[in-house]
Amino acid sequence: MEFQFRTFLFLGLLTALLVGVGLFLGGIDGAIIGLVFAGVMNFVSYFFSDKIVLAMYRAKKVDPKTEQGSRITRLVQHVASRMSIPIPDLYTIGERSPNAFATGRGPGHAAIVFTEGILSLLDDSELEGVIAHELSHVKNRDVLISSIAATIAGAIGILSHVLLWGGSSREDGKGNIIGMILLAISIPIIATLIQLAISRSREYLADETAAHTLHSGQGLANALRKLEKGITHRPFTDANSGTAHMFIANPFSSEGIVGLFHSHPPINERIERLKKF
Repeated sequence: MEFQFRTFLFLGLLTALLVGVGLFLGGIDGAIIGLVFAGVMNFVSYFFSDKIVLAMYRAKKVDPKTEQGSRITRLVQHVASRMSIPIPDLYTIGERSPNAFATGRGPGHAAIVFTEGILSLLDDSELEGVIAHELSHVKNRDVLISSIAATIAGAIGILSHVLLWGGSSREDGKGNIIGMILLAISIPIIATLIQLAISRSREYLADETAAHTLHSGQGLANALRKLEKGITHRPFTDANSGTAHMFIANPFSSEGIVGLFHSHPPINERIERLKKF
């Protein structure tokens, strides 16, 4: 409940920020244009983001007749049954860095993608924990929520760019150029911070839902330990930064980056929370 509240609070802040930028640029008309623009982008994200991401990573559908495909299918069927949701489409990508992500609109329209690296690294208990985490994202419709947050943040960035180069269209025209430049720089940063906070809250919620589903957080905690070491040893060099928030663990090295700019909570903190289940 705590993380659901945080999500709605942050989404409200993002929307308010978008409307505020629109108001500053063009009054009520500007705010409406901003909302319509975000709505169109959300529509595209909702219906087509999964196909775009699967194509981007050249994902291949799992063949349940192979040894690897049979293993994945068996574990996913078990967890999906516990969650009372349809079995999603299953894919693999030929990447040695260990990771996984879910995509799609929600139960009945979802896919889970595994790298070859995660399948070779984790045992069944650990992989089941990862699957439970990813299916939790599907059940909680986190992909949709993250897409909406990213779209609104992107719209704010575009409007701020207009502010920087076009100035305010208000009739009084009194905004001073330095103030507008500062706003144009700071507003997208604030929007990004809120978007990343939403991403972190949904990761905590997915961990929590997975642990409740399996009646234990041990498998997922062990998996996260291995993933942290595996990604450090073999980073996902071809990952797209725009999709980093989708993965169960940050595919990039985050050393030296301020925690506020992380798309994922610290793995050690996630593990400590999972120990409570």
